Amino acid sequence: MHAIEKILAKASGKDKVVTGEIVNAKVDFAEINDLYLQTVYSFREMGGEKVWDKDRVAFVFDHYAPAPTIQSATIHNEMREFAQENDLTYHFDINSGVCHQVMAEQGVIYPGMIVVATDSHTTTHGAFGAFGTGVGATDMATILISGELWFRVPEIIEVRIEGIPAKGVYPKDVILSILGKIKADGAVYKGIDFTGSYVEQLDVAGRMAICNMAVEMGAKTAYMKPNQKVLDYAAKRAVRPFEVQYTDDDFVYAESYVFEINDLSPQLAVPHSVDNVRPIETVQPVKINQGFIGTCTGGRVEDIAAAAEILKGKKIPQYVRLVVIPASKEVMRECMDKGYIQALIDAGATISTPGCGPCLGAHEGVLAPGEVCITASNRNFPGRMGSTGAEIYLASPATVAVSVLNGYITDPRTLYK
Repeated sequence: MHAIEKILAKASGKDKVVTGEIVNAKVDFAEINDLYLQTVYSFREMGGEKVWDKDRVAFVFDHYAPAPTIQSATIHNEMREFAQENDLTYHFDINSGVCHQVMAEQGVIYPGMIVVATDSHTTTHGAFGAFGTGVGATDMATILISGELWFRVPEIIEVRIEGIPAKGVYPKDVILSILGKIKADGAVYKGIDFTGSYVEQLDVAGRMAICNMAVEMGAKTAYMKPNQKVLDYAAKRAVRPFEVQYTDDDFVYAESYVFEINDLSPQLAVPHSVDNVRPIETVQPVKINQGFIGTCTGGRVEDIAAAAEILKGKKIPQYVRLVVIPASKEVMRECMDKGYIQALIDAGATISTPGCGPCLGAHEGVLAPGEVCITASNRNFPGRMGSTGAEIYLASPATVAVSVLNGYITDPRTLYK
């Protein structure tokens, strides 16, 4: 069996599962973000009184944090009341950050577990050797009542990444390149196992960035065999003992892809789809109005550090803006301690409270009609960051930083020539 199958088998009390089988599995942790108040309503409509385990449920207020409207403030209040009624051990309010980052930092994510959240980018947690997936309000209400949910055992495909990228090429470039080839519908309801020499040496932040965007290929979940960096991270933080599940040597993947990245260029997803990916040198210089570094894809310490290194001692041009939103208060604190935030402020960046920011087009940096934004986030659909008349380019944090510095989309490798 594959490690993903072993996780599902263990959680459903089975010795073995096979592709296509429906299993009823125990969930280790459930998270509801502030887009999904309907979960509370569904819970009550289905007869729920108390959540099945107050230690395994959390709300995270990240998409609308701090609340930008009366409606979102009301949603937060109703969720807070539910959290208090159920005496939830974990509640992450507007001062916490993005759910995927916060949960990992707080140790409720660890190898071998099943985590389900009301957010499609829960595939992020494959970075830790966990089974992570997103659901809607009704399925989440079922989990809150019973602690279980049904899953169809997915086909599992291998994406093997080999090589050492050139300076100026980052994990975001790697996953964009893969997305451009497998496409947005290339892994629908499949599990993606990222393997290869590149993955084996990758740090936690890079792993999270790659697994995060597995869902952009339609994947149900993602997986990376934990390396020592992951095991060290989990050992320091995990709130429960954990067991790593390993893939059997004789497991046969449904499909296998191999990507050599030694000669990979920085990549751009150009408007208006995530899989419309091109090497940066094939895109004519595009004038930009805004850069954005943040979210569950590009708001970690390593991302902000890359931008600070490029912008330290320099000035962003007038009429070009850079919005930087750390993925969590822990990230914010570390970036302040290391001087990254100060360097970015001095360069002219706007720093905002940890959360999702403009990624959903909600607040803190939304775009006007006709504006162009280059962003380290994960989606570039029309209207994703505000006006449907705006254009969004996806790139690595380094590409965002050097582009903002020049006022147009720029190859970060120009810094090293």
